[in-house]
Amino acid sequence: MNQEIHFDSLWVGFHLATMEDGQYNTVTDAAIGVIGGNIEWLGKANALPVHTCDTKHDLQGGWVTPGLIDCHTHLVFGGNRAGEFEQRLNGVSYKQIAEQGGGIAASVKATREESDEQLLTSSARRLRSLLKDGVTTVEVKSGYGLSLEHELKMLKVARSLAEYFPVDVQTTCLAAHALPAEYQGQADAYIDYVCAEMLPAIAQSGLADAVDAFCEGIAFTPAQVERYFQTAQGLGLPVKIHSEQLSSFGGTQLAAQYHALSADHLEYMTEADIAAMASSGTVAVLLPGAYFTLRETQQPPVNLLRDYHVPMAIATDANPGTSPVLSLRLMMNMACTLFGFTPEEALAGATIHAAKALGLEQTHGSLSVGKTADFICWDVESPGELSYWLGGELLKTRVKAGEVAHVA
Repeated sequence: MNQEIHFDSLWVGFHLATMEDGQYNTVTDAAIGVIGGNIEWLGKANALPVHTCDTKHDLQGGWVTPGLIDCHTHLVFGGNRAGEFEQRLNGVSYKQIAEQGGGIAASVKATREESDEQLLTSSARRLRSLLKDGVTTVEVKSGYGLSLEHELKMLKVARSLAEYFPVDVQTTCLAAHALPAEYQGQADAYIDYVCAEMLPAIAQSGLADAVDAFCEGIAFTPAQVERYFQTAQGLGLPVKIHSEQLSSFGGTQLAAQYHALSADHLEYMTEADIAAMASSGTVAVLLPGAYFTLRETQQPPVNLLRDYHVPMAIATDANPGTSPVLSLRLMMNMACTLFGFTPEEALAGATIHAAKALGLEQTHGSLSVGKTADFICWDVESPGELSYWLGGELLKTRVKAGEVAHVA
């Protein structure tokens, strides 16, 4: 005789897209049983084993998917750069703005001037929009502090967001984002400082889950990033990279050499870059919001990424300058309309592949027994609608670790 299962919560009355192996893997008339915040049973409701439960939830229709994962954001920053948006529309390039002291440097100045409380208030407002759009896990980068004091401030604020909202927050130290004003013309000296003082202190603080770098002509060279990566990995921190956004610069192959969790942007990546990523297991994180906002014309080579079976994640890149985006679902649509994704690929990019980009694929990103019970019930007739609608309130019920998690 089968032993009776006692669920903390049981969820019925929906169809399911599990997103295992990056595919819908649909289950009609499904049920999910949860114990201790994890999925204990999943399948068709008429196949449920003998059970009892503390709470039974009838979702009364709709589709359930894994909670969305935004695996690349810069949510914590001071001020905004709406003026630069106007400049770009008037023909000034991103590179020209940066050379004039705008761009990242402007956000660094504003972020340093704001208190922890001010940064928390503004980043919470931005996070709330993402959560209402179905996000249950978010990565937040530093990189607008560029000194030990202010990088730690940003990371503390990012971590504290999880104290106020039902969300998992992964924090990434992006100290190699740009040169601060006090190190202008001294990139090597700044990397020396980061490696000798900043990264060891941040690693000791426990405030960073990974380390990221911007490898580009307006930022840091592959040689400088390699020193940074060596230091990070020596401290036990996995690495990520912003690369091949504005030019083919060699950062992606470097990232693959160090088995980076992800390489992000990638508009100018080559087939050799893709082959290296395929060998290393590095995830390609594509950011259509930045592509759209900067009015780029060089598309990332999606077909080649498919050919080499490189997982493709999608993220908002939410930031004040080049991707003022607060909807991951909108990025799913843009991945389809601008980059040629299918809706199934877009949903995989915002769930299981995004989880892999954060090193969380064993616990997050798809729905199966043993994984965290983070899922969304959507008011749609098919999962493809999540990439079809531009905006709108599609979220019916938000579940975090097996419990209803409202966002005010």
